[in-house]
Amino acid sequence: MTNHPHHFHKRKRVHKNLEPYPHPDKLKRFVDHIIYGVGIFIPLMTFLQSYKIWSTQTAHGVSILTFGGYATANCIWLLYGILHKEKPLILMYTLSAIFNASIVAGILVHG
Repeated sequence: MTNHPHHFHKRKRVHKNLEPYPHPDKLKRFVDHIIYGVGIFIPLMTFLQSYKIWSTQTAHGVSILTFGGYATANCIWLLYGILHKEKPLILMYTLSAIFNASIVAGILVHG
C-alpha cells in the first residue's frame, strides 16, 4: 500500500490539531476557496497603477516611499507564506511584490 501526499497532508493536520480541509462548515469552506480569488484580485489593483505609470510614462503624485514600503512588506509576507507553506499568501504576495516593485521602478524612471 502506498501513501499518497493527500494522506500525509491529512495526517499532518490531525497531528498538529489543525482544522480539517476542506472544512465541514460551509462558511469556512467558502472562505477557504474565495481567498484564492482575493489573492489574485488585490495584486490586480496594484497592477492597474503600474500599468498607468508605464503606459502614460508619468508617475506624478505617486509616492515612492509608499510603494517601496509596500514592496518591502510584500517580501516579508511572502517569506512568511513560504515558511508556513500557505499557497494563498504565496500567490498574493508574489504578485503584489512584483507589481509594487514595478511601480517603484516606474517612479524612478518616469518620476
